[in-house]
Amino acid sequence: MPKISTLGCCGALLLALASGCAVADQASHAAKAEEFLQLAKADRLAVPVYAQVQQMFAKRFAEAQAPQDKRAMLERYQAKANAALDKAIGWERLEPELVTLYTEEFTEQELAGLIDFYRSPLGAKMLGKLPELNARSAQLTQARLEGAVPEVNKLLAEMTAELEPPKK
Repeated sequence: MPKISTLGCCGALLLALASGCAVADQASHAAKAEEFLQLAKADRLAVPVYAQVQQMFAKRFAEAQAPQDKRAMLERYQAKANAALDKAIGWERLEPELVTLYTEEFTEQELAGLIDFYRSPLGAKMLGKLPELNARSAQLTQARLEGAVPEVNKLLAEMTAELEPPKK
């Protein structure tokens, strides 16, 4: 009997040590993801959304031809909108989910490689140019898409007509 309990204790100890290593590995992996997100300035991802909402309020204010003495009201509502956005997409809310997203998609070693790349001159240039390139790519795609919309709508109408039961 003593051998079994000794064996059981050894097994439990090995299990505890192994789970401790797994927790340490997860923490290290998460730390790499956080480092990458910081380097990539991911905390600024939502900035365009905040700006768009601020512009939306300012536009509505202008459309209402509100007098300038009501400007404090506009600013109050913009602040309330920012608070609502903070609750939904503030960095404190997004960061843990982004860390999980990146640790699910990239190994710790891959994240280390990405960090090394983005710290290089070419990687730093890429990070600096990426927002502009993404915006210009979206504009290009949107412009091309507008030309296809009439044809896609026509095809959708044709398919809808074919799906209708024959008239008797």
